[in-house]
Amino acid sequence: MPGTVDPPPGAAGRVAVVTGASRGLGKGMAARFAAAGLRLGLVARTEPEAPPGAEAVTSSVDVTDAAAVDRFAAEVADRFGRVDLWVNNAGILEPIAPLRDADPAAVATNLEVNVLGVMHGSAAFARHVRSRPGCGVLVNITSGAATSPYAGWAAYGASKAAVDQLTRVVAIEEADAGLRAHAVAPGVVDTDMQAMIRSMGEERFPSVERFRDLARTGAFNTPTWVADQILRLLAEDPETVVLRLPDEPR
Repeated sequence: MPGTVDPPPGAAGRVAVVTGASRGLGKGMAARFAAAGLRLGLVARTEPEAPPGAEAVTSSVDVTDAAAVDRFAAEVADRFGRVDLWVNNAGILEPIAPLRDADPAAVATNLEVNVLGVMHGSAAFARHVRSRPGCGVLVNITSGAATSPYAGWAAYGASKAAVDQLTRVVAIEEADAGLRAHAVAPGVVDTDMQAMIRSMGEERFPSVERFRDLARTGAFNTPTWVADQILRLLAEDPETVVLRLPDEPR
């Protein structure tokens, strides 16, 4: 793949949890983490498949269920002894429509998954780090939509802005425990979510042509490249909480 390099050193033997790991970016990150020698805890609404040859705990978990997230964190810790990296990747885009036309129930579901789901994962990992001395890295997947408004993405943009701020708060609250927290915007990755965006009409999403152009030119970041940038956070502390990944070299 363009831009692919050897995984960052020092990752082998570490333990990573990835939510939303059954498809798209989450599935791709899990595969790269496994290739780098990490042991994995993988969850999604549909139980993920472990990458071939990986040591992994997998489960069907609804991230809006705080108790279920806690139970999974404990299961992974019991199996592997610790969790070094927690990636809150699970998220949804819908509804895509002007806010005046958006279904209130769909808006509520978006905020439950994208905000409460991230809060539950962040809280579970913070408790884990405090129970087991040592540094842990929390990564909450965010988006450029947190700061750049797109008509039709009121719920999604608001949810990602919330993710940025809650990550800043967790970074302050858990600094004394050695936990480092980052909200990472991975750039545009060609997933099912992107395919859905490209299928929208301009009346629902006026910026759709920009995303169609990205598909025509293939100007995407790959999950492998995104995973490598996240793995580097295990060894490097950029000190900035909110990180926007640059475009992958071609």
